[in-house]
Amino acid sequence: MRRPAAKPIRLATRADPRRGAVAPARRVDDLDRRLIEALQENGRESFRRIASRLGVSEATVRARYGRLTGEGILQVVAVTNPLGLGFDQALIGVKTSGPPSEVADEIARWPEADYVVVTAGRFDLVVEVVVGDRHALLDLTNRIRSLEGVTSTETFFYLEMWKQLYDWGTRGQGGAE
Repeated sequence: MRRPAAKPIRLATRADPRRGAVAPARRVDDLDRRLIEALQENGRESFRRIASRLGVSEATVRARYGRLTGEGILQVVAVTNPLGLGFDQALIGVKTSGPPSEVADEIARWPEADYVVVTAGRFDLVVEVVVGDRHALLDLTNRIRSLEGVTSTETFFYLEMWKQLYDWGTRGQGGAE
């Protein structure tokens, strides 16, 4: 059943720290792409060294970094393997009875959900979760099932992390120059 006063989601121009870098595509140029690729290669490299490699000033790198992070295009974080830290992890496909935005908004607020996307195909949403144990996963799955608008879920429990990389670069994509 639809709520009568459903409002569309509006993404802020700055990334919401609870949702991560989820801003819609923005205009990036070749220098932005090269900066992103340098940070994907080594997120701890100094702006001075990056500037030297890119042939621009440190102030330019700092300003570009500030704009890219402020607009939600770039996020520099320490990436871990949750399974290696003793957590359980799963991907949950969610079907909804209507537009998935309200369900996505709710799940995105939960600390266990580290990835929430609206998809085309078999599921309306795909949610990646990290939990302390299987009992917590069962509780979380039941919480998702109890949300208004959720018609079904399918859980894919991670047995082993085989590949997890974030160094795909920009591949010349990401907006017109």
